[in-house]
Amino acid sequence: MTDFFADFRSDTITQPTVAMKEAMFSAPLGDDVFGDDPSVNALETKAANLFGVESALFCASGTMANQLAIKVQTSAGDQVVCDKNAHVYLYEGGGIASNANASVKLLDGKNGLLKAEQIASAINPDDIHFPKTSLVCLENTMNKGGGVYYDFSEIKKIKSLCQSEGLGFHLDGARLFNALAETGEKPADYGKQFDSISVCLSKGLGCPVGSVLLGSKIIIDKARRQRKAWGGGWRQAGLLAAAGIYALDNHVDRLKEDHVMAKAIGEMLMTKPWAKKVYPIKTNIVIFELPDSIFAADFVSLLEKQNVRLVTFGKHLVRFVTHLDLNSEHLALTERALAQLTL
Repeated sequence: MTDFFADFRSDTITQPTVAMKEAMFSAPLGDDVFGDDPSVNALETKAANLFGVESALFCASGTMANQLAIKVQTSAGDQVVCDKNAHVYLYEGGGIASNANASVKLLDGKNGLLKAEQIASAINPDDIHFPKTSLVCLENTMNKGGGVYYDFSEIKKIKSLCQSEGLGFHLDGARLFNALAETGEKPADYGKQFDSISVCLSKGLGCPVGSVLLGSKIIIDKARRQRKAWGGGWRQAGLLAAAGIYALDNHVDRLKEDHVMAKAIGEMLMTKPWAKKVYPIKTNIVIFELPDSIFAADFVSLLEKQNVRLVTFGKHLVRFVTHLDLNSEHLALTERALAQLTL
């Protein structure tokens, strides 16, 4: 074994570039809890302007941003509508229940993407026997769906439904910029549709830490207060905010490179007899299914021995995620490793 690995476990494992580090270490600093860290303020203003919304809040993680959005747009006992494979439900530590004291109505979208008609049928009647449906959460791109993204016309339909029914509308946009790289919509288009949006800076954009929650001043003011109560206030956070500013200026346009690499990996997999099914590849996530006789954990272990790191995504599902720390040499290593497998 060598020290050279192709690490496809997630786009969260990216390291800040030299130029990003320079931006971080030269950032002017203050105390964000007092509201006077100029770099944090600059990031929040930049993100809010980019999405055409009133305000933004720099958070430690996408989970924190999502959970804040849910908390401040629901009351105890309310119901949140989302897909059964949504990150806010599956991978945020039961936060909807423990943080917001809300229940969840789970829907079965195609590859995790919901339709307005599905959501309409899930809204509870105004009856004391049922929890009050108060918030709809979408995810774009959809992680468990293999990085697929919404048709913007469907988002508009869901927005119209939410408006007519008096529901809040939140987007877990952890990888939203990956979707935008393919669809051509602008961040401001999304800002017009959603009451709140979380955007992750530490995935494809390559920052070491952080997400931004976007929305109206009322929502963000409430979220800022709640973030403090959860212990999420931070001091000289401008070091991290400067990385976010650099990423928004320099790392958005290059996301398509990750998508090209993902498609190349998909093409490799489709030639293998042990790849039972490869999910549609739209952005930087590749999910494939193994036969019943091969367990994902065993497959991942075999690839690890060949210096290719992956994660299981189910009993027979494996996931690759491409990102800015991977190049043609990593792709060549992966091709050799897959070719050498005997399963």
